Amino acid sequence: MPDHDTSRPPTATRALRLGVAGPVGTGKSSLIASICRSMANELSIAVITNDIYTDEDARFLRSAGVLPADRIRAVETGACPHTAIRDDITANLLAVEDIERDFDPVDLVLVESGGDNLTATFSPALVDAQIFVLDVAGGGDVARKGGPGIARADLLVINKIDLAPHVDVDVEQMVADATAARHGGPVLPISRHRAETVDQLTAWVRWMRSEHSAGHHTPTDPGPMAPHFHAPGESETHHHHDHDHHDGETEHGVLHR
Repeated sequence: MPDHDTSRPPTATRALRLGVAGPVGTGKSSLIASICRSMANELSIAVITNDIYTDEDARFLRSAGVLPADRIRAVETGACPHTAIRDDITANLLAVEDIERDFDPVDLVLVESGGDNLTATFSPALVDAQIFVLDVAGGGDVARKGGPGIARADLLVINKIDLAPHVDVDVEQMVADATAARHGGPVLPISRHRAETVDQLTAWVRWMRSEHSAGHHTPTDPGPMAPHFHAPGESETHHHHDHDHHDGETEHGVLHR
């Protein structure tokens, strides 16, 4: 795959930083692969992935050959995924700034969260816009459960719609429920196997980049994480989150400073 022409003059604004979040297994990496595969000859793209202890998502994208390997970098968070995209964004922000500098000019940086729950969102200090990803295999009712990512991300993607007949999900109803939960905000049902849906996704990315470049888009905070649970006698600075993660741990402590 040819690399991008870095001899172009710098663009008027920095790259659009686009976060991709959602529960584990919803297809965040494959969605990013579809964007890269479709737009790599049009835009200068780079990717930052997040995993707790591995670089598995980065290795998947490199092996897919959707971008030159050095344009895909991994952040190993060492903690629950939302910590590195919302609570302390330092490692991700440094990774984004480094890759933008190394491949200047960059048009689009995709930042993939590790698999988390329905409340995980990006800090607007890290990304300019965010996509939240659900999939039909998670159940047709999941969109009704709400949460800041579902309700207020810039785009909600319902992924793997080709699997709907096999998991007894009515895609039209799921889209209607999601649209209601988002008060009419954009909802896009897609499958990487259906080219027309991937075209709709890339059209949205193209539109968002245009809005960002023109200064018409302001990053917004989708909302706070779920309330934290404090065990009796626990220090006020040592919080336990009462939600599950799928990276081998279901309860963990996060030290907030």
